[in-house]
Amino acid sequence: MTKVTKSQHKKQAIVKVEMNGKGLTVNSGLLPVFNFLSRLGFRQKVSTFVNVRRGANARYHFVDVVEMLVTGFIAGAHALEHVSSIWHDKVLRQFSNSNDVADATTLGRILRLATAGNITELEELVSRFRGRVWKSATRSGQRLLSAHSVMWLDVDSTVSGVCGNQEGAQKGYNPKKKGQKSYHPLMAFVDETKEVFHSWFRCGSAYSSNGVTEFMRECMSHVNKRVRVVFRGDSAFFREDLLSYLDSVGAGYLIKVKMKNLTTVLSGQSWGSVHGHDGWEETMFSLQCKNWSTSRQCVAIRQLVRIERGLIDVPVYDYFCYVTTESLAPMEIHKKYGKRATCETWIEEFKGQINGCGIRTSNFLANAAIFQCAVLSYNILKWMGMLTNQTVKRWEIKSVRFWLIRVAGKLVTRGRQLRLLLPKTFLHQKEWLEWEQMSRTVVL
Repeated sequence: MTKVTKSQHKKQAIVKVEMNGKGLTVNSGLLPVFNFLSRLGFRQKVSTFVNVRRGANARYHFVDVVEMLVTGFIAGAHALEHVSSIWHDKVLRQFSNSNDVADATTLGRILRLATAGNITELEELVSRFRGRVWKSATRSGQRLLSAHSVMWLDVDSTVSGVCGNQEGAQKGYNPKKKGQKSYHPLMAFVDETKEVFHSWFRCGSAYSSNGVTEFMRECMSHVNKRVRVVFRGDSAFFREDLLSYLDSVGAGYLIKVKMKNLTTVLSGQSWGSVHGHDGWEETMFSLQCKNWSTSRQCVAIRQLVRIERGLIDVPVYDYFCYVTTESLAPMEIHKKYGKRATCETWIEEFKGQINGCGIRTSNFLANAAIFQCAVLSYNILKWMGMLTNQTVKRWEIKSVRFWLIRVAGKLVTRGRQLRLLLPKTFLHQKEWLEWEQMSRTVVL
């Protein structure tokens, strides 16, 4: 039997608990967020562009709800009750200069006042804020290609299942839980900055590409005319109306081909070996599907999987085919399309780490408004990271929350001035200071 030494046998310290601490918070990192929102003119812009009518004597206005939701998402809220709970932090209310906080019932009631027009106004607001942030980034010397020359847009849909009978939640495409009611948002991400460029909150029965042409029209209305947009999407977006629209506005595309007889078409092409890639072959050809108004360039590669032995040896291939406007070699096109997989990672980050589809009411338009607030929250953290430094820019939402937002602090008054006292040393203190300084000094 091993003898326990004195150093190994420690006695638990006796700690007395007193609930009389004042000015304490676990979310000190929300101070830079409020500073950043102030520099953006957040409340003024929401009040100006989102016209939800409230009485002159109303205690809370729509801008109050949007502010509570945006900061609630950033702090990690998973329900309206959680949003209200976060805002009961007196220090947080002092950060935002708010004297009162709405409860979950009041939040839901005000959200139900939102109309379809208000949802469009919230979508427009995202674009207006983006313009100011990108302008600031380029002024500071960042080489932002998406603002000046070429923007790659990754477009995809995502399924968000529900466990009730919320308005607009319907049965549709749901690979994980077939038959479950869900919502089916459509989202476009900027490949360079990882932010949400545009988004639609849709009912669950919507097919992945439903309305994508109109969706891209709205996207193009937010793009500087000198910037060339390249649409990147999976085979669900292989459709004539979208391709024709992109052709008509001079936009590019890289979309995976979806055809019933695709293997037959590809096997009849002339193939050549790919330099430096043993077992791979490539080809380029023109394709005009039935009901297409014109032919379009397609590229394809194939990989030898095995050879089936018999009277005649038959090679078996895996095929990859894309319709594209880009002047790259087929293997380069294949690699470029492979980068679209990160879009799925961003969607999961939005859903899982910002809880972008998790807070719901029974009303569809209220849920759409909450969804747009989640998009704002997600983008705000991406923008703040982009303007802070490369380290914070690379962090996921959960890393920003754990290392920069959830920092213990104490708010005190000294010399008639509010001061936030933080631990003398803590993990990522340097990044926190840069994050906070950026929020106070950035020109937007």
